[in-house]
Amino acid sequence: MTPVGFRSFLVGTGALAFALILIFTMVPLLGEPFQPSMFICAVIGCYSIGSPVAWYCFRQADELKAALTQMEKLHAELAEAHARLGERADRDAMTGLFNREAFLRLSQERTRNGAHGALLLVDIDHFKRINDTFGHLAGDDALIAVAQTLREAVGDGGLCGRIGGEEFGVLLASADEAERVAQEIRSAVEAIGFHPAAGIRQPLTVSIGGVAGRAGAVVTDLFRNADRHLYEAKDQGRNRVVFRAAA
Repeated sequence: MTPVGFRSFLVGTGALAFALILIFTMVPLLGEPFQPSMFICAVIGCYSIGSPVAWYCFRQADELKAALTQMEKLHAELAEAHARLGERADRDAMTGLFNREAFLRLSQERTRNGAHGALLLVDIDHFKRINDTFGHLAGDDALIAVAQTLREAVGDGGLCGRIGGEEFGVLLASADEAERVAQEIRSAVEAIGFHPAAGIRQPLTVSIGGVAGRAGAVVTDLFRNADRHLYEAKDQGRNRVVFRAAA
């Protein structure tokens, strides 16, 4: 017997017990004699009507429960897919870092919430020369290599984004070690074994402009200052860091 059938049988049995109680209670009060037909009708009514109705109700309830469970599962899958889609929309397709819009938004959220961090702008030196000499696929490989180096140098405590072209942004949680981290990034990029063609090692270097932030700072102001320091680094010969506190 199925669980639904067993529950339906119990309902019929319960209905029969209740019917018998009524018969044994009401018939004497009414002064009527007991008749076998009373018991037969009670049994037939309870098991031929009560149990089938109960079976139908239980089955509908189980189907509804199964449907709700399936809907909850689909809802969870939809929420997960939506989260993945949102994450994908925030990422640069080539490097896997945050894209410009997401990086700006997340950086502003952190500074608004009281983070005393630092912003670094990292630009690959002579990137156009790599594209022109070895092709855009080699340039893409250079971008990916630098992005991976940034990710490893910054770790989970900071944000990394591709701002555009060959420029990257890094938001550090603390300004105290920002210049040291910037120098580590510069050295790590310089140590990359980049081979755009067989037997050819192409040096990669970056110029970095940085600025210490403050709680409640406007990210666009930090970008403006860091960008000015980045141009100073390039004017000084590239492959160097210029880091100062916010103006």
